[in-house]
Amino acid sequence: MHTYTLSPTGRRTTLVLLLTALAIWAFALWSFRSTLGIDANPSALWAMPSNLTISQIIPALLMLVLIIATPFLIWNLLEEWAARYTPSDSGLLFESLGIRVEYAWDAMEAIRTRDADSDDPFDEVILSRSFADQIRNPLLRFLHVQAYGSNRLPIYSGLAERDALLAIIRERAGLGTEAQDEANPEPHQAHATNDTQA
Repeated sequence: MHTYTLSPTGRRTTLVLLLTALAIWAFALWSFRSTLGIDANPSALWAMPSNLTISQIIPALLMLVLIIATPFLIWNLLEEWAARYTPSDSGLLFESLGIRVEYAWDAMEAIRTRDADSDDPFDEVILSRSFADQIRNPLLRFLHVQAYGSNRLPIYSGLAERDALLAIIRERAGLGTEAQDEANPEPHQAHATNDTQA
């Protein structure tokens, strides 16, 4: 079966975002240290000055948030960079950075477009159940789930032949058109109604 990966343009865009995130993280580290007047020695990080002012504490807290959050963004971008989608008879196989999850067609309830007004909107497949238990490594499982949740699979905007992949997903999963998805804002209820009628 054909495997779908990021296009060259998608890879360049992801690389630019990755470099920007790394720059932000480096700036946050430097700013946090200089704001608190901490020595460059990593062991001195725990030796916080005792006479901090509010003008030091607030910027330092903002930088601390960036220091903690930016690595998650970097991971998400790396996962997007290495993402591979392979449709098969049994489901859609997603692979990236040691992650390998097969999403069953019958668990796919709808496809939603996120950030439709942006230059790079992306789609997500809404799932009726979680498949995260297929990821054996608990750290990789946590990193994968924290980005979009356990019941969603992103279809990245930079994917080559993305429209063809979306068409395959709609056909194999028995989903309606994009217009029908937008007309049904509650995919779980619609799915349950279809099951009852069957």
